Amino acid sequence: MRVTPLRETHMELGASFGEFAGWEVPMVYTSTLEEHLAVRSSVGVFDISHMGRLLLSGPDVLELLELVYTKRVSRTKVGFMSGPTLALNEHARVKDDEMPYNIDGERWLIVPNAAVADHMRDYMRSLATGRGLRVDVFDLRDSYAMLAIQGPRVVDVMEKLGAPWASSLKPLEFRVDEDVAGVKTFIVSRSGWTGEDGFEVIAEPKAAATILRESIKAGAKPAGIAARDTLRIEMGFVLGGFEYGEDPARFPCAYSLRYGMGAIDWSKRGYIGEEALRACRREGARWVRVGIIMRKEAAKIIPRHGYKLYIEDLEVGWVTSGTYSPVLGRGVGQAYISSGHALIGESVEVEVRGVRYEARISDFPLIKK
Repeated sequence: MRVTPLRETHMELGASFGEFAGWEVPMVYTSTLEEHLAVRSSVGVFDISHMGRLLLSGPDVLELLELVYTKRVSRTKVGFMSGPTLALNEHARVKDDEMPYNIDGERWLIVPNAAVADHMRDYMRSLATGRGLRVDVFDLRDSYAMLAIQGPRVVDVMEKLGAPWASSLKPLEFRVDEDVAGVKTFIVSRSGWTGEDGFEVIAEPKAAATILRESIKAGAKPAGIAARDTLRIEMGFVLGGFEYGEDPARFPCAYSLRYGMGAIDWSKRGYIGEEALRACRREGARWVRVGIIMRKEAAKIIPRHGYKLYIEDLEVGWVTSGTYSPVLGRGVGQAYISSGHALIGESVEVEVRGVRYEARISDFPLIKK
């Protein structure tokens, strides 16, 4: 099992550890509820060093990126991240959802999700070699740690960390080689995975440990992976192995994800999986990803991964991920429901150990901001 380079710092902070995607990670510090609400109302700080960090460089790097992703990455300006986009396999199932960083045109940073970081590294290298593209792929995980500082008061925290320039960054904009908390960083971006304003910081491990400690002194609450999961489910953000994956026997076509945010550019041609994706579009979605919110009478019921969904005794779908929403005060989840039954606002029943509980089909995000 891999270990975050900030493990000793987390031990000092009283973290409880758990396993995620082959990594030992800080799962919780005080309680998931407290950490979740801190991010929604103030500021939280996460160690996300388990995620991948791939540096792609070379004169053909853009050609490689356009081959892999469903969005026109070439439209991304230097100093900005692309909005979310998808890497597909030939069956139009999703390898990963990523946001490439354009450092200078010939150098791009990719941050794969933890479970597929090794796979995406090897995949990029194999594609570059097989297509004769002049691209080098460097794995930076051992060289840098990664933090996410998130919440409505995050600008105040960044100012206390000696980074007043951070407030001028636009969403998905980043800077290279800036100082935060008196130490050098590699990249600071205005981005995150919580639905709140926030910044993600990539820095050498010692520098990242300093930034973590100083951000807590500045008012950020340390938050673990458990809260990160509950936050993303409230917003309807997807996770590999739950909402998507490469196996066509387990996961619908990427078209069914309803990813949004322009993740798929239908005017683009020539990327891997395009033909299968267009076939899915022509045929129409059999399954549609939606949110579900438990009714008040069943507020304490949490819809878990794999639970079946019913309408009028007809099985119509399954839960992909679920949690208790501290904001709504009830169980919520994401699910795939047959397209003929995926009506926003309609009722659906969640089967839990042979008993069915009523929920409402909802669009994303599940909480209103």
